[in-house]
Amino acid sequence: MLTRRTALSLLAGSLTLAGTLLPAAAQTPERLKVVATFSILGDLVRNVGGDRIEVTTLVGPNGDAHVYAPTPADARRLTEARIVFTNGLKFEGWIDRLVKSSNTKAAKIEASKGIKTLKEEAHGHGHDHGHGGVDPHAWQSVGNAKIYVANIRDALIAADAEGKATYEANAASYLAKLDALEAEMKGLVANIPAERRRIITSHDAFRYFEDAYGIDFVAPQGVSTESEASAKDVARIIQQIKREKVSAVFVENVSDARLMERIAKETGAKVGEKVYSDALSEPNGPAGTYIDMMRHNIRAFSAAMSS
Repeated sequence: MLTRRTALSLLAGSLTLAGTLLPAAAQTPERLKVVATFSILGDLVRNVGGDRIEVTTLVGPNGDAHVYAPTPADARRLTEARIVFTNGLKFEGWIDRLVKSSNTKAAKIEASKGIKTLKEEAHGHGHDHGHGGVDPHAWQSVGNAKIYVANIRDALIAADAEGKATYEANAASYLAKLDALEAEMKGLVANIPAERRRIITSHDAFRYFEDAYGIDFVAPQGVSTESEASAKDVARIIQQIKREKVSAVFVENVSDARLMERIAKETGAKVGEKVYSDALSEPNGPAGTYIDMMRHNIRAFSAAMSS
C-alpha cells in the first residue's frame, strides 16, 4: 500500500512530467510570413504555402495595383516578412520604392520569372505606360500561372527547407487543378466559330489570354488603367464593332464603366458580364480565387461570342 508521502511524490512527478510535455504538444511551428503584392498573386502563394505560411496581400480584392499608393503599414508588413512576392515586369511601379523605404531583409521574388513575355500594344501616341513595352499581365495564361507556381514553390523551399515536402505536394495538387482548368477553357473556345472569337474589353489586360486561347481582344485603353483612351482609339473601336458585328463589350472590375457604356450605346453592342483582369473579386464573389476568375471570364466571353 502506498504511503501518503509516496503518493504525493508520485503526483508531483507526474505534474512535472506533464509540465515538460505540455508546451511541446501545444506549440505549433511559427508560420512563415510572406507578402504578395496583389490579390491574384496572393491566391497562388496561398495555394502553394498552405498552413505553413501567413500571407499578407497589399492590394486586395477589386484593387487596382497599377495606381496603388503604399501606406506606412505596408512598409511594416515588408519588414516582418521573410519573402516578398511580386509579379515583376514593371506591373507594380511602386514596389521598389516601398522595399527601399521599409529596409526589409526579405527575399524579393518575381513570380513571373522565366515566362515568355509579350510586347504591349501602343495606344494613342505610342505610350508604353511605364511597363517598358512589356505586357505585365502574364497570369492571364494558365500556362504562365504554372510557372508562377513553380517559382513560388522554389522560393518557399529556399526559405523553409523543413516544409519542402509540403510545398511540393501542395504545388503538385494545385498544378493538377490548373491542368483541368486549362483543358476546360480550351474546350469552350473550340466550340466557338473562329470568326466570332472577338472581344472588346475596357483595358488591354488580356493579350496573354488572347495568345494562349485564340480569342482576339481589342481595348480602347492601354495596358495600364492609368492611361486615358484617346478619342481616336474610341472612334476606331466603335467602327470596328459596327464593321465586325461584335455582340458584346466587357468592363473589368478595376475599370471605369462609363467609357464602355458609351461605346455600347453608340454601337448597339450589349455590355457583357463584369470580368476580372488585375484583381480577384471578394472571396464570396464570382472570382474569389484565380481558378474561379479564369473560369468566370472564359464562360462570360464564351456566352457572348456564342449568342
